[in-house]
Amino acid sequence: MFAAPNPGDKVVVAVTPARLATSHRSSQLSYLQLSNIAQTAEMLPLKTIGVLLRDDEQSVPLEQMKIQFDRIGARLQLLDRTDHGVKLDLVIAMGGDGTVLRALDEYPGQPVLAINYGTVGFLTAGDRSDLDKVLTRLIAGDFAISERLILRCDFSGGAVHAVNEVVVRSALRMIELDVFVNETKIRTIRGDGVIVGTATGSTGYLLSTGAPLVMPDVDCFILDGINEYNFSSRALILSPDTTIRIHLAQADDDQKPRLIVDGKSVGFIAAGEEIVLSRSERRAQLIFFEENYFFHNLSSRLSWH
Repeated sequence: MFAAPNPGDKVVVAVTPARLATSHRSSQLSYLQLSNIAQTAEMLPLKTIGVLLRDDEQSVPLEQMKIQFDRIGARLQLLDRTDHGVKLDLVIAMGGDGTVLRALDEYPGQPVLAINYGTVGFLTAGDRSDLDKVLTRLIAGDFAISERLILRCDFSGGAVHAVNEVVVRSALRMIELDVFVNETKIRTIRGDGVIVGTATGSTGYLLSTGAPLVMPDVDCFILDGINEYNFSSRALILSPDTTIRIHLAQADDDQKPRLIVDGKSVGFIAAGEEIVLSRSERRAQLIFFEENYFFHNLSSRLSWH
């Protein structure tokens, strides 16, 4: 737990323009990036906890989990598709990154603890084999909450929010997309489509486009074309206060490009239509236990040895 130091303890504080870090010998987390930390464990109540599973056939030790939370007077609730918006203190997402994104979308503003029951799990805080240890540290208050930028997308069908990325993509034919940044046209993309993501999304779809990996506490947008017919195209990193407008200049009426948000199709875009991307007022909150969780996940998931 993040407690005040004792008189004899050594405290080291380092300040940079992007980070305020505090180290204390009694804490297993040696620093808090306070600009992107929603709250410490001391400020997070654990009374009502939701469990979101990857699918209905998934086997998880719910009874053992209930026993652990009963000891602190917390109620564990298995979530289904009718529970959207219910008020919880915490959501435990048990699956891969897709399950984590679903939890953040269906329960906005609520902290999510992700346990990896999938195949990749860049957004997860622990593997299924570590579940008992993870819950012990959670109950002890030995964790931090990492806040992440969320992307807002306005289009003809309304407004949607993305933790990872927004994609406009054609299935069969080349399309042309005019890209505007703060109302200045910067380029025309000719190819399969365009992707705009967050730092969190740099380990998602953006990874396959060759875009850079970005630490999740960096607030930024990453813009890249998909299979562009242009060998000089490069990914572009933009300020989070940027407004991006993407205009579909050319596409066949019988093959309208899809608008895909965090891997979920939300509609089609017709020639002449556009989408507008900006910083959302929402923030994603993910629980982690280790200082270098991002690099640990990169090393283990990408086999960096």
